[in-house]
Amino acid sequence: MGKFVSNKNETIRLFENPVLEYFSHIHPATPLVVFIPVILVTFYFGAAEIGVLQGVFFLIAGIFLWTLMEYVIHRWAFHYHPKSERGKRIHFLVHGIHHDYPRDATRLVMPLLVSIPLATLFFLAFKVLFGAYYLNIFSGFVVGYVSYDSIHYATHHFKMEGKIGKFLKTYHLKHHYGDEDTAYGVSNPLWDYIFGTVPDHVKEKKS
Repeated sequence: MGKFVSNKNETIRLFENPVLEYFSHIHPATPLVVFIPVILVTFYFGAAEIGVLQGVFFLIAGIFLWTLMEYVIHRWAFHYHPKSERGKRIHFLVHGIHHDYPRDATRLVMPLLVSIPLATLFFLAFKVLFGAYYLNIFSGFVVGYVSYDSIHYATHHFKMEGKIGKFLKTYHLKHHYGDEDTAYGVSNPLWDYIFGTVPDHVKEKKS
């Protein structure tokens, strides 16, 4: 495991307001500290309503749903190319800075000022869409999100010497330093295979 290094010399100031600037930086362990209790509580109360076996099934369904959301957001939101100056500014704040400063350790996971409101919106949406199963689907969705944030940080800052770790690290860094129009999946390549955005180096190894 690597250790947290701020790498503040590998970034730029985003906001003149010191409060906003402060909260634009985040320690990579923060999502784990904040959202693991959310996962445990929502799974517990959800399983109390629908049973443990169904709870586990819908938790897995929530993880699967996250993998699709991860791909969709990364490909069509984070890599949308706006035309207006305001749009370009917003895009830079949301994702462009990460491509310009990929080693900035304090901006590799989503700030709480963004992740908590988004989690709340998804929670409310799932309650409407999934009825009695929403708590367990939401808990799985958050498991997927926390896994994504952790894997994303690791691909940039840990050695990741295992077979799967090496693959994920190489796969994601190809997106940064090879072809940013491929490898949109960070935690896994599933939807890249489905939508045909697997990098050439992976296709060549398979052939």
